[in-house]
Amino acid sequence: MTKRRILFVDDEPDVLSALRRSLRKLRHEWDMAFAESGVAALHLFEETPFDVIVTDMRMPGMDGAELLKEVARKYPGTIRIILSGYSDQDTVMRTVSVAHQYLAKPCEVELLKEVIEQASVLRGTIYNKQVEEVVSGMKTIPSCPSLYLQIIEALEVPDVSLRRVGDIIEQDVGMTAKILQLVNSAFFGLSRNVTSIFDAVRILGLETIRTLVLMVGVFRAFEHVQVPGLGLRKLWEHAIMVGKCARNLARRASVAQTLGDTVYLGGMLHDVGKFVMAAALPESFAKALDTAMETNRPLYDVEREVFQTTHAEVGAYLMGIWGLPDDIVTAIAFHHEPARSRIGRLSPLVFVHVANAFTHILVKGQKGQEGLGLFDRDFLSHVGVWDRLLEWKKACEESWEQGGSDET
Repeated sequence: MTKRRILFVDDEPDVLSALRRSLRKLRHEWDMAFAESGVAALHLFEETPFDVIVTDMRMPGMDGAELLKEVARKYPGTIRIILSGYSDQDTVMRTVSVAHQYLAKPCEVELLKEVIEQASVLRGTIYNKQVEEVVSGMKTIPSCPSLYLQIIEALEVPDVSLRRVGDIIEQDVGMTAKILQLVNSAFFGLSRNVTSIFDAVRILGLETIRTLVLMVGVFRAFEHVQVPGLGLRKLWEHAIMVGKCARNLARRASVAQTLGDTVYLGGMLHDVGKFVMAAALPESFAKALDTAMETNRPLYDVEREVFQTTHAEVGAYLMGIWGLPDDIVTAIAFHHEPARSRIGRLSPLVFVHVANAFTHILVKGQKGQEGLGLFDRDFLSHVGVWDRLLEWKKACEESWEQGGSDET
């Protein structure tokens, strides 16, 4: 197996020496290099690009944000991680568009290894170099134009409530993904994963969100991308409906509130890979959509032929390297093919898989045995919920009656 190439950058020789010592046991798995400046790091990249770069933030001359910006431009397929002891708002704003993850010093070796290994494993699901590079290079997921305008207008109101801002963000795939990436980073030193958008807004604070939207421009409207065969507004509506339906199912199953939040986010983000591919590879993605429609085959089946990966794997890869919780990443990755996850218990993936299938069935008005092919019967039987589908269908119908649609 080819070793992963990891570059560590820090202007303090003692820090690099400590990293060498602590990571010595991984030398058979990783091909590691160490640089004392951003300039030295870029010279090493010119010799042989790296799979992962881990850099300090504050360094003389070229700092971590500037270094990662240059790496993102020249080597977009590289996974970019900040390892720093500084977490002021200026640092957050300068790195939020260029770093995939932020780790705080001091960082346990096992945590550092876990982050790098998880990102590398997810990367291994994408076998098309072009797709890997465009996905790694994504700074944000474009937002729905109307919701983008709503968040701007809301943030301009002096006494706007956290609830109002959270309600807007929770309706948008792009905003939700980016807020979760930020709030679950080590910037905030939280001991748990945040899977509630309201909690995320409360933790970040309105000033940080206002800066992200109005000054840094992390959120952008998805108004210039046109992909024939893909109704973008319907895709947003579908994402919201699957999230709501999945959360209703979780409530029927009496799962904990925190798991219910995870289920909602897994459902809402399950098709995030379609947004990525529509924004980054619109022509190729349009051809895949045409082929799927003409041949009456599942889109993910056609995508494997065209891209050697699927929108599910693309979405999971990006959300994974952004540091979103594992349960959400897994639900995204396997929502069409849950058996491939090898999960044998009730998990967010189960609810997202069922909610996605029922949402498709409801929009098409299918009855009786129609649409059963969308469910993985063996998987659902294995986790003990196949005999609950009729009951769960009612829960999805309740979500549907509250308003919803489906993507084309």
